[in-house]
Amino acid sequence: MRSIWRTLDAELWRGVLAIAAAAAVSGASFGAIAVASGLPLWVPLTMSVLVFAGGSQFLAVGVTAVGGSPIAAVVGGLVLNARHLPFGLAVGDLVGRGRLARLVGSHLLIDEAVAFALAQRDAVRARAAYWACGVTLFIAWNFGGLVGALAGQLVGDAEALGLDAIFPAAMLALVFPALKDPAARGPALLGAAIALAATPFLPAGVPVLLALLGLLAVPRRPARTPEVVA
Repeated sequence: MRSIWRTLDAELWRGVLAIAAAAAVSGASFGAIAVASGLPLWVPLTMSVLVFAGGSQFLAVGVTAVGGSPIAAVVGGLVLNARHLPFGLAVGDLVGRGRLARLVGSHLLIDEAVAFALAQRDAVRARAAYWACGVTLFIAWNFGGLVGALAGQLVGDAEALGLDAIFPAAMLALVFPALKDPAARGPALLGAAIALAATPFLPAGVPVLLALLGLLAVPRRPARTPEVVA
């Protein structure tokens, strides 16, 4: 294991620590808005340890804070994290072969760790990058969540410091990068339109799930016609 960690250079660590700093700030925002929205202190802290998925955690707190059902929050989180299935296939061999390594490694499966791992030139360095990024961000996210949750108890009112705007801002931050792909714009716009139209008439959380109907706008690839050999 020591030989694996020695393959990490200063440049890679700078990148990991920069992302960890951003994760700590996001974690603090999550903890603050969760507690200020009325959740007990232990809820965001436990969620950060057991779930460790920023987008899903923001979604769950946002849905429940406005009166949505826990089922809607869980289903929305599962759909949001469905991208982890291909991620797991991509880095499965890098995590390790033991049961403990696979269990812990799968829990640390996040976008940043996968990106750092796949960017490396060999398998040994990729494994070290995956674990370094995953462990560092796990610590940073949970530390930030603790600080934010304690601050949220002092604030009391989520609207006092504009904390109520953090959830939609976080969701937009997750969506905007995908809109660079022209094929994703149609589904995103259709899903947003459906959610906005359904919001005045349906319970909180349900419009988010109905937004999945936007996937119907995914363009189909034209079928390849077989070449005719003269």
